[in-house]
Amino acid sequence: MREGIAMAKDVDVLTETVIRRPVREVSAYAADPTNAPEWYVNIASVEWETPPPVAVGSRMAFVARFLGRRLAYTYEVTELVPGERLVMRTAQGPFPMETTYTWQALDDGATRMTLRNRGRPSGFAAVAGPVMAAAMRRANQQDLARLRSLLEQG
Repeated sequence: MREGIAMAKDVDVLTETVIRRPVREVSAYAADPTNAPEWYVNIASVEWETPPPVAVGSRMAFVARFLGRRLAYTYEVTELVPGERLVMRTAQGPFPMETTYTWQALDDGATRMTLRNRGRPSGFAAVAGPVMAAAMRRANQQDLARLRSLLEQG
């Protein structure tokens, strides 16, 4: 390690919310990448590279803006348990990342949803890791609040 430059650390951001809608509705909406630009603050567009619907092996190209930069990346679905869990990964770019959604039915008919982003940034992203983690946490909180608002209105 060169003096004055920190080694890259993993970024791991976990956010959750309770949405007053049944788990079936919340998971169906949130797991459909076509809906992502409606509830993700930073996602500008999503294009399917494989035919919908979402399944293990599905690939979608995302375009986002984060910390003032345009990011283009492709997610691949690596795990899907409908109504319970969705895991997507991207390997390219300066910040290979895994995104996990989980849904849990609550006794009152509501749903607890968690959104977890984790990865190991490299290059400029590695130096900005702590700033990125804080920005991701804020964005994820906004995203889940927007999702809750959209679904509870319906």
